[in-house]
Amino acid sequence: MIGKPLFTTSSPKASKELVMLLVAAFGALSGFYLLVSVVPLYTAGSGGGGFGAGLVTGTMMLSTVVTELAVPRLLARLGYRAVLALGLLLLGVPALALIATSDTALVLAVSLVRGAGLGIVVVVGSALAAELSPARHRGEGLAVYGVVVGVPAVVGLPAGIWLSERFGFTAVFAVAGAVSLVPLAVVSALPSKSGDVTTSGSVFGAFRAGGLARPTVVFTAITVGAGVFATFLPLAVSAEARGTAAFALLVQSLTMSVARFAAGRFGDRHGSGRLLVPSVLVSALGAALLLWADDPVAMVAGMALFGAGFGAAQNVTLALMMERVEAADYGRTSALWNVAYDAGFGIGAVGFGMLAGPFGYGTGFAFTAAVVLAALVPAMLDRRVAKP
Repeated sequence: MIGKPLFTTSSPKASKELVMLLVAAFGALSGFYLLVSVVPLYTAGSGGGGFGAGLVTGTMMLSTVVTELAVPRLLARLGYRAVLALGLLLLGVPALALIATSDTALVLAVSLVRGAGLGIVVVVGSALAAELSPARHRGEGLAVYGVVVGVPAVVGLPAGIWLSERFGFTAVFAVAGAVSLVPLAVVSALPSKSGDVTTSGSVFGAFRAGGLARPTVVFTAITVGAGVFATFLPLAVSAEARGTAAFALLVQSLTMSVARFAAGRFGDRHGSGRLLVPSVLVSALGAALLLWADDPVAMVAGMALFGAGFGAAQNVTLALMMERVEAADYGRTSALWNVAYDAGFGIGAVGFGMLAGPFGYGTGFAFTAAVVLAALVPAMLDRRVAKP
């Protein structure tokens, strides 16, 4: 039976290390989310247009994915502390360079470097969260980690837009850079190296392992929607409605965090696999409502539903993948899951940017909903195959 809270079942050392991990991840992701919607606005307003806005996000996500593939080997060579410190530096320092100029080439270069930092932070974070959580509370441990890294999305996405409109882009860039660098102070409290994690095999080799491909495909498809909405929702509405768009992003982030935690608690008790199909259906319904993005009620309701489905999918897919591998493969399984996240996010941003130009935002949102709904096929197959 699962009765005691997570932190009372961990050893004191593991509990302290988990708390320090949460602090570091919170700061790093705060710096990231503050700029997710702001940099596309900055680029679009500086002459880059919708395609430039999508390219900025896509470039960052491409860099993130490429870096994630290398992180397991970096961990083996340098250890958790050194690699995480590098990630924080790559996230924080380049953000300050955006203060100097709005030149699209510089913005793309900054996005490349920050994407590498993000790739390091998220892989280290997921692997450490799984390793530091007791096996019978792993779903809850991953849920707690997910909620903590989700809080920056709750605050950062709308706050970045709000700060840029009232204090200008320079202020947002300075704050984002600073909050990404502050967690360097707690890195020394984390484990240096793990005796369990290995680098045998590639990340794509993990994709071919039994039971990992289907959750990966499901999560990638749903994350396409996340990339679309974070990048283009503020651009798809009039300037007067951007406040509503910011509120809708806030609602999405709130429902995402609540659903991710609830899914973790449910998964520890009843099995995570039961929530895979419902998470796809709820995400697809929310995405479909964005076809009426001009209606404030439809926009907010759609983002609330999408956030709930997306949050549940985050916990369900990661928990399923960690359950299906040995501890020695946590590093590359974390990398695979994060590759799915960031590849979907980047593909959504770039693909939508290419569609929205010639065909309009409505067509782009319809295609996004169709992509998310298509994840129902591997989700149903996974549930069927996973049954004893």
